[in-house]
Amino acid sequence: MKNSLAVLLICILISSCISNKRITYLQNLPGNPEIGLDEFIPYATVEYKYVLQPFDVVDIDFASSDEELTKAFEFQGSRNMRAGGGGGGVNDIFYFTGYSIDQEGFVGIPQLGKIKVAGLTEEEAQNRVQEAINKYFKEEVFVKLRIGGIRFTALGEFSRSGAQVILKNRATIFDALAVAGESNILAKKNKLFIIRQYDGGTKIHQINLNDRQLLASPYYFIQPNDILYLEPMNIRQFGNADNLTASLGLIISVTSSIILIVALLTSNL
Repeated sequence: MKNSLAVLLICILISSCISNKRITYLQNLPGNPEIGLDEFIPYATVEYKYVLQPFDVVDIDFASSDEELTKAFEFQGSRNMRAGGGGGGVNDIFYFTGYSIDQEGFVGIPQLGKIKVAGLTEEEAQNRVQEAINKYFKEEVFVKLRIGGIRFTALGEFSRSGAQVILKNRATIFDALAVAGESNILAKKNKLFIIRQYDGGTKIHQINLNDRQLLASPYYFIQPNDILYLEPMNIRQFGNADNLTASLGLIISVTSSIILIVALLTSNL
């Protein structure tokens, strides 16, 4: 009986172990061309450019030699909020100072009225606003338009799931992982799903964080409105254990107790 329980304990411990190959980032996986250290890895060619969509937030700023002209095109207090870092320490400053694209794809700008920017790239939208302001004033007023940070949503095995914002013009998948919290040890790093919004629809892409070839993938950089979903492994934690170590400790403790009880009972027979 003791031998059977000991064998059972060993089997449980072996089955509970997770190989480093399943949790290590950027490996040279079998079957793929090996990428060595210090080797130059060119970015993948991506034909698609992100186009603005309804409910996006864009930051539009104006510059002129006559500062009074620019004040006419900004909401009251927005420039002061931007200079001061936002209202009350809020991280998503552009939500308060930017321009939200409505359901029909328009932004409302003081004096200029509504201008349709959905379906355009940042550069195209900037040119459209610039054309509108050139019709309004003969003096030179320059326009700068950009997306108010990269907004994405992290779901599944992240330490901080939910909506996130990266205040950069470009962000990699690892930037997103850093913001959302490094994935749980029980996450399937070889199956990270990216739900990406395209003009008029959505696509689901799958990437492998274990694979070094990811650096040359067209999905190495995230885009605004991406949804990242990281699946859990089939191995699950027991009870309310917060990590795998605590779970294994619970397994060992319960199994040891069973062995002790059986030993006591058999010794009394």
